[in-house]
Amino acid sequence: MKVYSFGEEPSVPLDTVFMKEAYKEALLAYEADEVPIGAVIVANGKIIGRGHNLTERLNDVTAHAEMQAFTAASNYIGAKYLHNCTLYVTIEPCVMCAGAAYWTQISKIVFGAFDEKRGYHSLNGNIVHPKTEIVSGVMEKECAELMRNFFLNKRISKT
Repeated sequence: MKVYSFGEEPSVPLDTVFMKEAYKEALLAYEADEVPIGAVIVANGKIIGRGHNLTERLNDVTAHAEMQAFTAASNYIGAKYLHNCTLYVTIEPCVMCAGAAYWTQISKIVFGAFDEKRGYHSLNGNIVHPKTEIVSGVMEKECAELMRNFFLNKRISKT
């Protein structure tokens, strides 16, 4: 397992370092009253794309965090394929985003918490590219808690 060290601080797994960046994006979505999902795309240890849900702001059902990050990363590298790149996303990608990941041929997807209702696993399908490595459960508790709090606050505000 690769680790990243900040001098005298304990080593932190690299996946956690970048998931924290995706989590920061999710917090931006939360603050904007968007479903709090955040994503970053990393190549060669550098973030080349960021995104968070913008579906309400843009009035666009396809403006998911992953889609924003895919576009930013593709623009950064000047190519549609994201070979040797990793997507870090706080919640399991939905079918649309998993399908988009398939078409980007991204090398690795790391997500925090499963989405039991809308995640691509819920449809009993593995629609990501066959060569894409999948890692789940990175910062799972924090990512799931942010989603729970968001929807709890929505239910409370309706009463």
